[in-house]
Amino acid sequence: MDQAEPSVVARIEGRAGTILLNRPRALNALDQPMIDAMAEAAARFRDDPAVDLVILEGAGGRAFCAGGDVRAIRTAALAGDTATIERFFASEYALNRLIAEYPKPWISLIDGVCMGGGIGVSVHGSHRVVSEHAMLAMPETAIALFPDVGTSFVLPRLPGTAGAMGKWLALTGARLHGAEAVEAGLATHHVTRERLPALREALLAGDAGVVERFAAAVPPGPVEAERAAIERCFAPDDLPSIMALLAAEGTEWARHQAEVLRRVSPTSLAVTLELLRRGAALDLPACLAMELALTRAVTRHPDFAEGVRAVLVDKDNTPRWQPATMAELDPVAVRAMFG
Repeated sequence: MDQAEPSVVARIEGRAGTILLNRPRALNALDQPMIDAMAEAAARFRDDPAVDLVILEGAGGRAFCAGGDVRAIRTAALAGDTATIERFFASEYALNRLIAEYPKPWISLIDGVCMGGGIGVSVHGSHRVVSEHAMLAMPETAIALFPDVGTSFVLPRLPGTAGAMGKWLALTGARLHGAEAVEAGLATHHVTRERLPALREALLAGDAGVVERFAAAVPPGPVEAERAAIERCFAPDDLPSIMALLAAEGTEWARHQAEVLRRVSPTSLAVTLELLRRGAALDLPACLAMELALTRAVTRHPDFAEGVRAVLVDKDNTPRWQPATMAELDPVAVRAMFG
């Protein structure tokens, strides 16, 4: 990207308002200027009678949006700069709500990595179109954050029983490739990469219905194959029960899930389960408010700075969690993080 290019390019093309996330070297990760620019463009397109729908894309071919700029949040947290952290999350969540309440079709063309904040700017819209190169995930437990951007509302409501699909995705950070995201309910349509330019061109006429014409049927795949196991093992709202059920399952898939859960932040796992349990009974605005309050406690917890260090800064992938194991968790301390 040329230094003179803006990190968000918003324009009107035909009857569509188009928004391009244009920070490809950072995998289009959202920083504060990008969030502000997206919110401004979204409000402008919403109120413009010449715009019938919005198309959201990521530049560079590798990522739609790899999430929020958590390294910058870690730097602010280490400096005690709570104002910067508060502004980032408050404005990001306000954008998520604006998209959820959008009166026009909001169509995300997801081709490449879409994680965390990328889920937030797409999942609340009317159309989440994934190519075979899309990869969707909420990997927050690996950096001791929690699934935010309104996913405390979305994840408990994914198709299936007991909110198990959402708990599986949230706790393990499982990666959904291409059509798997449609199977799980995070995406709405599957369109091959080679057909995306033609779909985009067709959308410029202002009719979101053309998405159906381009979408390919999604046959049962890997997610469907494990759905019964997911619903058995991730139905409970407590970690010991989930770990016991995974052990009882006895499959390679179940062993892998248990290994992942033992690697990530125990505090983050407990916070995430409690968050989704509460989110199942709340509307989206209440979920976003709960998440915002939770960011204040979680970004002050030592695991957050340590998780971002291990995964994104030093990249040694050897975080030292406090506490180190699920057995050492204090349920009272976890609940206290919710205020």
